[in-house]
Amino acid sequence: MMRLTTTGRRTGKERHVILAYFEDGPNLITMAMNGWADGEPAWWLNLQARPDAIAKLPGRRCAVSARAAKGEERERLWARWREVGDDVDGYAKLRPNETAVVVLEPRPELSGKDVI
Repeated sequence: MMRLTTTGRRTGKERHVILAYFEDGPNLITMAMNGWADGEPAWWLNLQARPDAIAKLPGRRCAVSARAAKGEERERLWARWREVGDDVDGYAKLRPNETAVVVLEPRPELSGKDVI
């Protein structure tokens, strides 16, 4: 699990969320879901407004910048979620909108020097 710290889009305050993820090269990949219910989770709305965040992983912490995967990249990453998640396609059908696959790309500010 990853602890992601975002900046509130309205308050400017730090917000924390615990998310499942997997690594894809240097990137961290998660899904923007609200318990498979309608609506986008607040952490994803925060990242859309302010994409820079901090990801705390076992043994390390890194600065990241978020974006939604699109096209072939999204298809490839969604296929990886199928390997680790139970019936992600079935659950995704419960939502009226496509579930965003979120790519957290490392930023150089903390790379390699801020190990926790």
